[in-house]
Amino acid sequence: MSTTQTQQEKKFTLEEVVEFTDLIAEKLNVAIDKVNDVNHKTHVLSVNASIEAARAGTYGRPFGIVATNMSELSETTSKITDTMKNDTKEIIKVGNLIKTQSKEFRGSRLSNMALVNIDLIDRNLYERTADVRWWATDPSVVGALSSKTQDSYDFASKRLGVILQAYTVYYDLVIADVNGNIVANGNPEKFPSRGTNVSDSRWFVSAMNTKNSSQYGFESVHRSGLVSNNLCLIYSAAIRENGDSKGNIIGVLGVIFKWESLSQTVIEHTPISDDEKKNTRICIVDDSGLILADSEGKMLRESLDFDQKTSLFNEKQNHIFIEYLGLNCCIAHALSPGFEGYSTGWHSVIIQKLGTAKKAKLVK
Repeated sequence: MSTTQTQQEKKFTLEEVVEFTDLIAEKLNVAIDKVNDVNHKTHVLSVNASIEAARAGTYGRPFGIVATNMSELSETTSKITDTMKNDTKEIIKVGNLIKTQSKEFRGSRLSNMALVNIDLIDRNLYERTADVRWWATDPSVVGALSSKTQDSYDFASKRLGVILQAYTVYYDLVIADVNGNIVANGNPEKFPSRGTNVSDSRWFVSAMNTKNSSQYGFESVHRSGLVSNNLCLIYSAAIRENGDSKGNIIGVLGVIFKWESLSQTVIEHTPISDDEKKNTRICIVDDSGLILADSEGKMLRESLDFDQKTSLFNEKQNHIFIEYLGLNCCIAHALSPGFEGYSTGWHSVIIQKLGTAKKAKLVK
């Protein structure tokens, strides 16, 4: 047998070690019970033999020697089975310790992965807040809403198109006037959104309510008609007179971010094995549990809800072992840590099925 084959044969998961340990303990207990049963019968026979030997007097003396030996054998067997019982208890203790350590290792590992996922998203989306505030001061963008001519709108659209070529993370960049009418966009061939009114959109309203150019607006994950109902995030910034930080608002710039390109890439590259993936769901959710990103592809169609969700979501990073959808699961969690003062406030959740349902407490 080659060295490689030997090494492969020696690879066991912690769960397999625990299962093997439990099996050994179970078989030892069965064997001890059988030995005890035989030993009890042997003891009874030795007592009866001693009685009969005593009754037989001189003729029963040889029988008495056998009875004595049987009694001594019974005592020796009892001592051995007692030792085996103690050894079995130790095996069970080791198995339970491995189980505990295995669960803790699993929970910590998954919660660390959850933290990495949401941290990557926070860091990437921080850049979006910088982009929109910068581009809202671009002369072509400010000029379009200052001049309000078709030529200025066309020029702004071309400028936004150039930006889109360099920043492929966006579906489109749009300019809306103070009434919420889109007057220019960077990708008009694919998304003909000019003339669309967005005055009721969260991204537009939040930008119109900003006090200066250091602030920005935002609309969380949604399907936008501006980009053929694709899933997106929209960051926005007020366009101000002359590009001044506290100038009067003359419109709003919206940058429409390709949400799935980021979120699903992060989820798909979570470092778990192919075997684990079959039993693992990886999500990004908001405070209510609404799924924003999902390894099962059910964004905005489902919400996560489970016992202890509130207490788990109140923790920065944690995990629980709990029954979820009829199965015993490890649910790992990490709250958005934020980056450079920016934070989505979202939750990263990894749910891994373990098998038989069993309640568990919050682990700190």
